[in-house]
Amino acid sequence: MGESISSGVLARWHVKDGDPVKRDQPLFELETDKITSEGCAEAAGIISLGVAEGAEVKIGQVVATIDVGAGAPPAAGPNPTDAATKPPSAPEPAPKSSVAAPPAAVLSPAVRRMAEETGVDPAAVAGTGKAGRVTKADMLSASEAPARAEGATPSAPAPPPAPLGARQTRKRLSQLRLRIAERLVSVQHDAALLTTFNEVDMTAVMDLRSRYQEDFVKRNGFKLGFTSFFVKAVVQALKEVPAINVQIDGDTLVQNHFYDIGVAVSTENGLMVPVIRDCDSLGLAGVERAIVDAAGKAREGKITLADLEGGVFTITNGGTFGSLLSTPIINPPQSAILGMHAINDRPVALGGQVVIRSMMYVALTYDHRVVDGREAVTFLVKVKQEIEDPSRLLLGI
Repeated sequence: MGESISSGVLARWHVKDGDPVKRDQPLFELETDKITSEGCAEAAGIISLGVAEGAEVKIGQVVATIDVGAGAPPAAGPNPTDAATKPPSAPEPAPKSSVAAPPAAVLSPAVRRMAEETGVDPAAVAGTGKAGRVTKADMLSASEAPARAEGATPSAPAPPPAPLGARQTRKRLSQLRLRIAERLVSVQHDAALLTTFNEVDMTAVMDLRSRYQEDFVKRNGFKLGFTSFFVKAVVQALKEVPAINVQIDGDTLVQNHFYDIGVAVSTENGLMVPVIRDCDSLGLAGVERAIVDAAGKAREGKITLADLEGGVFTITNGGTFGSLLSTPIINPPQSAILGMHAINDRPVALGGQVVIRSMMYVALTYDHRVVDGREAVTFLVKVKQEIEDPSRLLLGI
């Protein structure tokens, strides 16, 4: 789990004491202050649980044992005596569907929960995981497809209903949520946060995506989003305003000369910021692929500490949920964060005329201890220029 993690909470068992289990079958979810991960069976056999749900456990502690000698009970074969005495039975009816559902053992708990919540049949979903396994990201895409077709905004799953007559329900905060709370509060206390705003005309990017989206999907197998444009714009702005690409280490100012950009991802367990490495050497397709892969790992609970560490700058997109404007909080020890927001058609003055354009408000929160207002505003203006004229991204200017 990494040297910085010494314990966690065994949040949920996916099996019961005495259940037969298969090798690599997901057994439990472990919540730590950084990530939530699944523990899988190392062998097939009968499992004996040694720790209750909700218990805090040490990394390396034994939480269950598997009796590999017991194994799963053998399937009952035909009895010759019964066959001789039992009258012939009517033939089994043909299955209603020619597509067989995947065995429950190959479906992760997250996929099974999504199937229950959305009613989407995993057998009808094309899997993008290892060996064609259906992932939670696949289920999310399948469940959101009707909403996208109708132009609706995908919404988060509804929370479970409260018990009848209950005025309150209480639930223990996860270790990840507690850690997020601690970090956000510490940033407010330790850093001098200031936010500067601007608005960006997204019309050129939207036109470009509209013209080439179909060809892009055919070649790459995924859609071209907006965040990859902002990642490349941020890289170019960091090169021109290196004062943003810094961090404080005690009484030392550290200047970074690389461009590993964190992209905030909302998951069921809380906000995670996987880092996209070497964004300066990736094209738009490479950045988009890395974002899709990282978001899928985060939502599947397969993110690792290595995926979350080492970023120099973070981008968060509240516009996904309809946010018009916000003041994001920096991700320490970084010195700045860019907030994207919803795209709305608005009347603007252009060339002496009032025209309708697709506009987005952007916000840059920075640590005023090390970043001055001039550098922050210059940086955000540079991002604006790159997005409003995306050909600059291709030319690197």
